[in-house]
Amino acid sequence: MTDWIKAAHDATYIVPGFTFADGGELDLRLHYRTLGVLARDRSNAVLMLHGTTGGGGQFLQPSTADFLFAAGQPLDAGKYFIILPDAIGHGGSSKPSDGLETAFPRYCYADIVEAQLRLVTERLGLERLRLVLGTSMGGMQTWMWGERYPEMMDALLPIASLPERVGGRNLLWRRLLIKIIQLGEDERRGASTRQPPSLGLAWNLFELMVGSPARLTTEFARPGDADSHIQSVAEEALKVEKANDVIWEFDASRDYDPSAGLGLIQAPLLAVNFADDELNPVELGGLERAIALVKWGHAVTLPVGPKSRGHQTLRMAEIWQDYVRQLLHQTEASALKQSPRGNECG
Repeated sequence: MTDWIKAAHDATYIVPGFTFADGGELDLRLHYRTLGVLARDRSNAVLMLHGTTGGGGQFLQPSTADFLFAAGQPLDAGKYFIILPDAIGHGGSSKPSDGLETAFPRYCYADIVEAQLRLVTERLGLERLRLVLGTSMGGMQTWMWGERYPEMMDALLPIASLPERVGGRNLLWRRLLIKIIQLGEDERRGASTRQPPSLGLAWNLFELMVGSPARLTTEFARPGDADSHIQSVAEEALKVEKANDVIWEFDASRDYDPSAGLGLIQAPLLAVNFADDELNPVELGGLERAIALVKWGHAVTLPVGPKSRGHQTLRMAEIWQDYVRQLLHQTEASALKQSPRGNECG
């Protein structure tokens, strides 16, 4: 079995004087990983975008990488050049806990997508992408990529996301999470060196929202089980998370609303959601309404199965890998047409 973390190439790109939507300016550090080799005609580049609190490295976990990047899989690393950036505020990219803390610019999704574009075009010298694929927040940004740069990709695959303003329960729990963390502000005094216990409670809320209702029913039958789980999640969060980073991460969705521009998307788009995803509830019909406005858009909602994990099914590529293969196959002819050297391989 491949050690995908070791197989990936780590790199950093500095964008001097990056200007944020809030007016802030920063010499922005963008950390990213790549798998595979860029073809001579540059026709095999795939951009993969991660979710809130995550990083590009999450795609290198076996539950994802073995079913996407291995030989013969849809995004075979021997065939494709795969780009895995850490979004602003996440992973190894610039974030509040680097030192600026509350003085760090209040970035938004528009800033994250702009930085991804700068990485792809300036650092990697790419004018076109074979596929843009994103999960959760990355899925939301995949919709944005399709609208903002409609001529730049052959295909789009947003997973576990909706192209609509964050509102209702989805907005409420995000703001509640931020408020819970801020309960520890006096103890934390604005710094991320000593994390408030409220961060651990907030992380429990996050875990609850992204989990599978069916699995939670079987895992927690007694109060003691629930209490032990709450303590374990909180302790782990306090080890690895930073309060200001998390607040900034969840606040960043405030500008997100691609609903008015769905007609601008030109690339074939296949949206994949999950029936037990509580963050994107099927019963509200948001995906069906949106996909009807996308010229070459299709959508599928996968039913609950024995390996479903609610919103976190996005980490189980075994469940949705066939849709990646399907979209690549359906857009192969257009990709070859766009390639300046036909089907030349690298």
